[in-house]
Amino acid sequence: MINRDLENKILKSLKRSSSVVILGPRQVGKTTLSLRISKTLPSVYLDLEKKIDLTKVQDIHTFYENNKRKLIVLDEVQRLPEVFSEIRGIIDKERQEGNQSAIFLFLGSASMDLLKQSSESLAGRISFHELFTINILEIDKNRDYNVNKLWLYGGFPNSFLSKNDDESLEWRINFIKTYLERDIPQLGPRIPTETLERFWTILAHNQGTIFNAAQMARNIEVSAVTVKKYLDLMVDLLLVRKLKPYTFNINKRLVKSPKIYVRDSGITHALLNIKAYNDLLSHPVIGGSWEGFVIENIASILKLYVNTYFYRSAEGAEIDLILEFSITELWAIEIKRSSTPKVSKGYYIACEDLKATRKFVVYSGNDTFSIKNNITVISLFDMMNKVIEFQ
Repeated sequence: MINRDLENKILKSLKRSSSVVILGPRQVGKTTLSLRISKTLPSVYLDLEKKIDLTKVQDIHTFYENNKRKLIVLDEVQRLPEVFSEIRGIIDKERQEGNQSAIFLFLGSASMDLLKQSSESLAGRISFHELFTINILEIDKNRDYNVNKLWLYGGFPNSFLSKNDDESLEWRINFIKTYLERDIPQLGPRIPTETLERFWTILAHNQGTIFNAAQMARNIEVSAVTVKKYLDLMVDLLLVRKLKPYTFNINKRLVKSPKIYVRDSGITHALLNIKAYNDLLSHPVIGGSWEGFVIENIASILKLYVNTYFYRSAEGAEIDLILEFSITELWAIEIKRSSTPKVSKGYYIACEDLKATRKFVVYSGNDTFSIKNNITVISLFDMMNKVIEFQ
């Protein structure tokens, strides 16, 4: 069992909000987390993928009256989107009676539709949280080994906690298969399984590269418009990240397409059939995989007001990750797998273009030290702690 940092944040949100949403892909630990939370206060848990539980909430008003003063946990709530408009009346009635906290906890596997449905119906009555895969601050003891294990296996709990490489890879392959054959058809449009698997695998091969719809369309023999729809679906299911380019107030020709990452490094490796750590170290995807791993770990601890970008000019100036805390506070982060990282001229130029307030190189070592131009070379673990302290 790995304690998740989000648990305390959810408990705090429940104290001040009528309803709370936990978003995250399947198998990331939402149900386990909600059941732990349920032990701290009177609760009733329903899994809306079960017909009997779905039937219970068809009349949500009656169900609520029979379970008043309990936290009602609705898992896979995207299966019943119409429930949000009904719940608004319940929450407003409870508010009038002085009860403004811990009425509903929703769990969902699809982001955009759920966000749209819930925010439209429950504006001002709801708080959102995303449960990421396990990050390196949530693992302890023997840090070097565990960080490499987390990078290889990824952060889905069942994969990371596997006994060996074979067991972990088998779990991840089954996860991919289940998503393709069952979950995506339930949550999204009907797409041929083989086509979507090829698309997902191509994304893994191109981890951390600029999205090129036309090229990917040729590879899987569909139109560029269709490829963009596939990408949007994978993003909405919280399986793929689109990192937006920073294009504000820069008088240069800039790359304006997003960079694409399969969000979990373990799923990236499973799609590419990378089983062992040594196999990963010799694979061409190593740089993109490490970059995506670092970005996802940092993103997991960011507050909602922090924006993330990358930067690339036509002349080759580039920053892997930008953290925009405010209009006057912008951190430029270069990501290197090497234990002796070298910074390119393009990074220095990009930092000047953006007037970066802090400059970092996140690398695979453990020491923190400074190099020229006030750049700090730092481990991922310490970088995340710096971000937490600053926010």
